[in-house]
Amino acid sequence: MTIVIGFEGSANKIGVGIVRDGEVLSNPRRTYITPPGQGFLPSETAKHHRGVILTVLREALEEAELTPADIDCVAYTKGPGMGAPLVTVALVARTVAQLWGKPLLGVNHCIGHIEMGRLITKANNPTVLYVSGGNTQVIAYSERRYRIFGETIDIAVGNCLDRFARVIKISNDPSPGYNIEQMAKKGTQYIELPYTVKGMDVSFSGILSYIEEAAQKMLSSDQCTAEDLCFSLQETLFSMLVEITERAMAHCGSQEVLIVGGVGCNLRLQEMMGVMCKERGARLFATDERFCIDNGAMIAQAGWEMFRSGHVTELTDSWITQRYRTDEVEVTWRG
Repeated sequence: MTIVIGFEGSANKIGVGIVRDGEVLSNPRRTYITPPGQGFLPSETAKHHRGVILTVLREALEEAELTPADIDCVAYTKGPGMGAPLVTVALVARTVAQLWGKPLLGVNHCIGHIEMGRLITKANNPTVLYVSGGNTQVIAYSERRYRIFGETIDIAVGNCLDRFARVIKISNDPSPGYNIEQMAKKGTQYIELPYTVKGMDVSFSGILSYIEEAAQKMLSSDQCTAEDLCFSLQETLFSMLVEITERAMAHCGSQEVLIVGGVGCNLRLQEMMGVMCKERGARLFATDERFCIDNGAMIAQAGWEMFRSGHVTELTDSWITQRYRTDEVEVTWRG
């Protein structure tokens, strides 16, 4: 049996997870939450992570009922992500690996999401929609790479939702996206917003600029409610994502869709994607908040796959990078 511990902290979540041959033994995490109307700054996020990471590490070992001697490999998020939080996590992972005398392994954050989704859902060879605060990509596996078929050309869908939440002062607890989802359920009026799909790519900055400018005017004049704006924004953004995912499926001849990333928890997105899949005779796979939101177990699972196929990161190469594309990694563990 191979046991891998994974450290994740590329944004405002800090998590440590332990995986043993496809079984998640533990997966505790903490979230840095800021007041309504504010985002999270890299330096403050890193400070939060430094304050709790050893506690989370201790919880992971205790919950898994393991000791450091039981661990075979230490995996950490190499990137992409926010620089200061990534450095914090990499520093702890390096230190732990040296103290315990274990090999170290830098993992691509995006691939962590994909491998976690494949493990939990048992999807065979899906077209992947990866949607989070920092990334929006449509991905399919081909010839030892996770190929990017389409992506955002500006900001990520999660970033668009988060920044809209700041405009109308929606709470960041537990997350702005979750609170937008709940408010959208009460929306009754659809407000037409810019819809920008360019081939296989999408653009969200124009929608955000439009709704940022229009929101206060429409709310103050009672043209609509905040719930209507949340509903309209979700419907527009998610329609764009479903369109490019369906196009990628047609290109690849795929009959499976896997949604990963923090925005993938949104039940409305899953519902809309499910309708498209049903019309195509395809299957939809998704996970809940335990595994779609950033967590340590996803880094451990990707690390498990990589370690078993011979990957190891030398200490001199154990740096981090804020820019690390999904298709840069050679996927040696898949046929």
